[in-house]
This record gives sequence, structure tokens and C-alpha cells, in this order.
Amino acid sequence: MKPTLFLLAAGMGSRYGGLKQLDGVGPHGETIMDYSIYDAINAGFGKLVFVIRKDFEEDFRRIVLSKYEGHIPCELVFQALDALPEGFTCPAERTKPWGTNHAVMMGKNVINEPFAVINCDDFYDRDAFKVMGKFLSELPDGSTGKYAMVGFRVDNTLSESGTVSRGVCENDENHHLKSVVERTKIQRMDGQVKYLDENDEWVAIPDTTPVSMNFWGFTPDYFAHSDEFFKSFLSDPKNMENLKSEFFIPLMVDKLINDGTATCEVLDTTSKWFGVTYPEDRPDVVAKLKKLSEDGVYPEKMF
Repeated sequence: MKPTLFLLAAGMGSRYGGLKQLDGVGPHGETIMDYSIYDAINAGFGKLVFVIRKDFEEDFRRIVLSKYEGHIPCELVFQALDALPEGFTCPAERTKPWGTNHAVMMGKNVINEPFAVINCDDFYDRDAFKVMGKFLSELPDGSTGKYAMVGFRVDNTLSESGTVSRGVCENDENHHLKSVVERTKIQRMDGQVKYLDENDEWVAIPDTTPVSMNFWGFTPDYFAHSDEFFKSFLSDPKNMENLKSEFFIPLMVDKLINDGTATCEVLDTTSKWFGVTYPEDRPDVVAKLKKLSEDGVYPEKMF
């Protein structure tokens, strides 16, 4: 069974037209999402699932989904503040979504095969989809607890315009993830990649250090584990009282690998990530995509 690509797009809608996910950065007006989907299809993915807000459904079908019709099957699922387990009620004052893992949980009724999760506004590059597609498609039928994460080499994820936030990974000897620590300020200084630690000191790390760019691979049992742990998350008073608390994917993965329920293989990739972290990044992204088109890496018309 071909793996599914799950795209996190619930941030679209309220400011449609001004969102970087839908910015035509390619030489023929392509969005970054177009490149991801083109690369995923070529890497053997067989279905797309988008998680969006329900009130954006009509526009999304007309403007976004129509583009991919005839190329790959597509499904929509919806993230909402009140999509909570029985017995829990969303605080009336809360406006912030419940986070990336809550968004992933919305796919449980339409995904029954191994699947990858990505952001819509990151350019992950072709090799990242190849390594993830290979991992997921080679899993034995009925596999559980066999997860993966594309570990980008930190040097391939930096911005020329300032510091970046990345999940710095620690692996064991089998290339399985041991921990992901979010470092909010990483940049190249004095010829070395460095991050600012808890003591406001700059710590140097090798250029090849794997970092998370929110490109995950899961088997379908992940949904049941998430449903259960989300109840624990919501049962903690501080998470309900904090109107900005979020149920993130790394939080769920960290729990499952630490209690021995799952392993998460860190897949090395030569891919170079880029995205519009700062407004100043946009011209560089446009130039890189133009060069890829001129070199024949992507066709003039993908969809």
C-alpha cells in the first residue's frame, strides 16, 4: 500500500491571499506546497490528506484541491478548537489551535496506512521525500510503533538573514531518536554552527548534526496513542488554564520513545531545506526555485 502525505494547512483561511503557504514563489507562480506534492508523488506517495479549518473548505477545494485533481487522490479533514475527547470542553476564551499533534489526530478516520506529516510552507527538497517514501513503503504490513523523522543536516537549514529555531536531535547507535531539544537561536558564527543555550552561551555543533524540520513518518497506531495521551494533556490543569498551550508532535513522539512503545528512526538526507523565515529570505527562495527550474529539476508545469 502506498504511503499517504498529510499536509498541515489549518493555518490557512482567515488571511487567505497573504499567507506564505500560498505565495507564488516559483518561476510560474508555484507555491512551496506544489513542489512538496510533486516530489511526494514521484517518491511513491499515493494520497494527500490536508487538515484545514472547516470554514475554509469551499475556497480550499476551489483554489487548492482543484489543482491536484487527476494527479493524486485528495481528502480533507478539519481541525477545530472543540474537537476534544468526551468529557472535555474548550475554554470559552481560547482562540489558539491545540497544536500540530492535535491537527494530526484529525486524520484518524481517513488514514489506514503508513503516512508522513509535513508543513505546507517548507521546501523540503526531493531527497527528503525519497528517504521517507522508501522507509514507509518498505514497512511490513501491519507494522506498529515504527516511526521515522527526516533529520536534516543543520548546515542545510540555516538562514542568511538571522537565527533560526530547530529541534536539535540526539540519536543512539542505531540511528534511533533519543531526544529532540528545541533551540530557538541557531546561526553560523565564526565559521561554526552554534546555538544559544539555557545559560545564554553559544555552543558549537557539527554541520552534520541532525535537526527536525517537522517531517515525520508514522504507522496508523499513532492515532490511538495520540488520542490517549491527549486526554492526559488536557487533564493537566495548567494546559487547560494556559490558553496558548499546545499539543506538539515532538511531545507525543518523546513520550512514546521514552516508554518503549515506539522507535523513531532518524533518516539522513542530503536535502537542503529553505523557506521564508524572514521577509528578506523571499528573494533567495525565488532565485533558488528559478535555478532548479532552469536546471530541469522541475518541469515548467507541475500541475
